Amino acid sequence: MEGGRPPTRRNAAPKSVSLTHAAIAITIRDMDAPTIEVLDSADLAERAAGFLQTISTRAVATRGVAHVALSGGSTPRALYRLLATPAWRDRIPWAHVHLWWVDERCVPPDDPESNYGVAFTLLLQHLPVTIVHRMHGEAEDPGEAARRYEQELRRQFGLQGRARPRMDLIFLGMGADGHTASLFPGTASLQEKRALVTVGRAPNPPHLRLTLTLPVLNRAANVLFMVAGANKGPALRKVLHPRPGTAPLPAAMVRPGRGRLTWLLDRAAAEAAGIPVSA
Repeated sequence: MEGGRPPTRRNAAPKSVSLTHAAIAITIRDMDAPTIEVLDSADLAERAAGFLQTISTRAVATRGVAHVALSGGSTPRALYRLLATPAWRDRIPWAHVHLWWVDERCVPPDDPESNYGVAFTLLLQHLPVTIVHRMHGEAEDPGEAARRYEQELRRQFGLQGRARPRMDLIFLGMGADGHTASLFPGTASLQEKRALVTVGRAPNPPHLRLTLTLPVLNRAANVLFMVAGANKGPALRKVLHPRPGTAPLPAAMVRPGRGRLTWLLDRAAAEAAGIPVSA
């Protein structure tokens, strides 16, 4: 558990469309499908921050604690910057929010590629208090680091046997190849059913990554995808409209059985995926 210290080496297709708030182009909902919201790019972070505020506040009021898992990549950076502003810092009950990581590159926390390092620079160092459980990507043995993170999850959630943690909110992104977290197409990490944390392998360096597994993602109470950019369109179409007989992309395999799944898309990604966007 780390606080506000600088990072060191120690450490089915939708069926209905309805107009919503002016900042949101469209919202698509179906009882058996995820919620899809299409927004202007500038509004993605604000909407995601609102999710965090609502879910974390409710969890703290109910149980005294909230568990939230953060993602890396470029899309969440605007969210981190927004949450660090005076207008937003006091809206989140940070003193009761445990921050976890969805995945981490196997690099030190002060490396520019570190998901933790980016979150620290843009957000954590600006908060009055943080309860942080970071993945130790710098460990010499990634497998051992994955096991230790699983132990930390089990300890904090009081898990026994094959029980899995139920995060209040997991933030996810999606790559142009359809990967999410560090679960890449065709890799062994996608098939992991027992472990809570495993070592994933990316096609691009740094190749080794620590990542939560699909059973953990699919146990969450809320999963929020943030997807921006036209380059994500082809994969997004395959995720939301999978072809029968083809292997699903990793992001399509995230379907929390007893949770809420929401996709926040910018207009460029939605249009490239063939999703109708209002003027």
